[in-house]
This record gives sequence, structure tokens and C-alpha cells, in this order.
Amino acid sequence: MSRRLRSVGIDFVDSAPVRLVFAAGMSAPPERVYRALADEVADWPHWFTSVTAARPTGAGTGREVRLKGGAVLRETILAADPGERYAYRVDEAGAPGVRALVEEWLLTPDGAGTRVRWTFAADGPGPFRFVLRLGRSGLGRAFRDAVRTLDGRLAGPRA
Repeated sequence: MSRRLRSVGIDFVDSAPVRLVFAAGMSAPPERVYRALADEVADWPHWFTSVTAARPTGAGTGREVRLKGGAVLRETILAADPGERYAYRVDEAGAPGVRALVEEWLLTPDGAGTRVRWTFAADGPGPFRFVLRLGRSGLGRAFRDAVRTLDGRLAGPRA
């Protein structure tokens, strides 16, 4: 069952009670990484294994993302700065406990490649926060695996 989350702005990335921040390098340039994140939404399941389906909604102002385990997220894009930043707020979630959630992908040039920083900013009751902090290493591993897989895809003939 889907629940409506608290509507928060991009500033929630800096003020959320739980902020998990991960970073990794990619060989692809920021503009190409941005396209994979923001424009090629339907391809997310090919490189982010937690995602089983993704599609843009609202003429590109939102997304619907299905996760392993069956959770469905309905999101609003908060920031779409080509080659620099992509961020979205989860408006509805079929996952228990979460009250507010924003994810931000910052892209910084790093030589010929990109430094990717992903911030997972969330709020929920005490037990949710505790479990989320416990799951930090798993989220970090999922992020690193996704970035590595995406980098390999972008280095292929589609790049």
C-alpha cells in the first residue's frame, strides 16, 4: 500500500535527520553520467540492481520507480542541472516507516571523468532511522556497484 510522504524541498538534503553520503569515481564525463541519470530513466534497472523498473512521469517532472521487494516510489524531480546535479523527492512510497526522502546526485569533473556523490536524506520514526543507519554499508555497496556497472555501460558502444 502506497503512503504519501511529507513534501520537502532540496534543502532537506542538508537538514535531514539521516543523511547517508557516498562517493565514487567514474571514467565517463559529467554530461554523459547526467544523461544516464536524468534522461535515460528506463535504463536504471540495467545498472542499479535494486531497481526493477523506472519510467518518467509528468512530462519528465517526475518518476515512478519499482524496487526489488515490490516497493513502488513516486517521485518529483527537484533539481535537474545538466552535467552537475540531479535530485528528486519521494512523494509516495510503498515502503514502511519513511516520512520524507530526497536523493541527490552531484557530479563533479575529475580529470576526464566524474566524481559522483550520492546523498540519501531521510526522516522517519526512531526505529526507521536506526535501521537506516544500520543499513548504511548495504546502501554504500549498492551505490558503488551501481556506479561501477553504469561506468562499464557508458564505456561501451552506447557512450
